[in-house]
Amino acid sequence: MEENLIAPCGMNCSLCVAYQMKKYDLKKQGFNRKYCPGCIPRGENCTHMGDSCELLKNGQVRFCYECRDFPCKRLKGLDKRYRTKYHMSMIENLKALQKNGMAAFLKSETKRWACPKCGEPICCHNGLCLQCDLETLRKNKRYRWNEEER
Repeated sequence: MEENLIAPCGMNCSLCVAYQMKKYDLKKQGFNRKYCPGCIPRGENCTHMGDSCELLKNGQVRFCYECRDFPCKRLKGLDKRYRTKYHMSMIENLKALQKNGMAAFLKSETKRWACPKCGEPICCHNGLCLQCDLETLRKNKRYRWNEEER
């Protein structure tokens, strides 16, 4: 995992389905999904928060935890959705970054999200490894996490 794939809102873009679809170029395998290189590599401040936060929009902060209003109402809403649907918390990510630093956060994320079969990051949006579990996704394009997982 790379530092430039951690978005200001705490999203780990390397776990995103749009990033992984691009990384593995899965359109060639019949998946018609949007590709994304991540917020920072794309030159955006944050897909989720950048349009509503002046500090992010103007590049005045790198991460939301640098703001005096952290966590703001919008980030709390985003965090709730991601905790409920996708088994990740942007606020927890940001607190871990703030407390332990980037290197420790990346090490922890690499371990937490590793596919047990191949070691590549699984997708936070569906819980699948897009290297090992493509058949599951092919059979159910809207697949989202088994309840027993994570």
